[in-house]
Amino acid sequence: MEISNQTLPSWFFLLGVSTVPQFQVLGFLLFLMIYMITLSGNFIFLITVWISPTLHTPMYFFLSNLSLIDICFSCTIIPVILRNTLSADKSITLEGCASQLFFSLIVGAAECVVLAVMAYDRFVAICRPLHYSSIMNIKVCIILALIPWIVGFIDSCIQVPLTFSLPFCRTHHINHFLCELPPFLRISCRDPWLNEIAMYVGAGFIVLCSFLLILISYVYIISAIMRIRSSQGRYAVFSTCISHLTVVMLYYGTIMSIYLRPRSSHSPMTDKTASILYTVITPMLNPIIYSIRNKEVKNCIIKNIKKQDKLSKNILT
Repeated sequence: MEISNQTLPSWFFLLGVSTVPQFQVLGFLLFLMIYMITLSGNFIFLITVWISPTLHTPMYFFLSNLSLIDICFSCTIIPVILRNTLSADKSITLEGCASQLFFSLIVGAAECVVLAVMAYDRFVAICRPLHYSSIMNIKVCIILALIPWIVGFIDSCIQVPLTFSLPFCRTHHINHFLCELPPFLRISCRDPWLNEIAMYVGAGFIVLCSFLLILISYVYIISAIMRIRSSQGRYAVFSTCISHLTVVMLYYGTIMSIYLRPRSSHSPMTDKTASILYTVITPMLNPIIYSIRNKEVKNCIIKNIKKQDKLSKNILT
């Protein structure tokens, strides 16, 4: 059935993070700072891995993939927030909203799956160390790096057309700072039961299956760590996993609260807070967490800085 222009508007209006004028300038500066930290942190991490031969391992290959996802995440979300925070015109075209939803779903799902891939990589490294290089060969690493993007693309291709097949006649004002699935279900004038089923099935398959794989991997990892006799050895092995667990708990906790809760329990303020955590804060924290807690990365960054400083002095002299 063809949808009329009255039920499928050409424009939506994102009300933003806050409607209080006094907080808009402060919010703009805060999000701009987060954006710059996110881009610089992830690019520094990518460059460090790229130019450091000692970091050319499967673990850092997947971490680089995570940094690329975080850059895409931030570039999809934060520029729209910055524009809407200070601008009086908070409108976004139907095409712009659909594009943001499409790409945010891809990278959101990809991050879920890549965290599970990283857990599997740690499982093989710790529980099957003698077979690690043969199991995690180049071909396997490339396939495991592509799977998150493929899963995200398929999920997005299902969710976005379903969402914009709904008639939106209640309001065209979205009490959110980005185009996300739950707010669209609330403004539909038709019962979005099919969309809810698709959202729960998609989130259940991607989030819960990935989370289950992470739990199973860490059951084996912790069991292997407990068998290490030396307490110093146990700490050295577990420290390589604690950063990953920190990111997992932050990311999965917030994304589950968005996509796996009943529609009746959603509230605009809760959704905004959870969305900020997994779309804005997590991409900023990931390179910081993995760099600060990782001596190998820190040593490579310091070594490259000293090398560049020495090269600059030689050029000047």
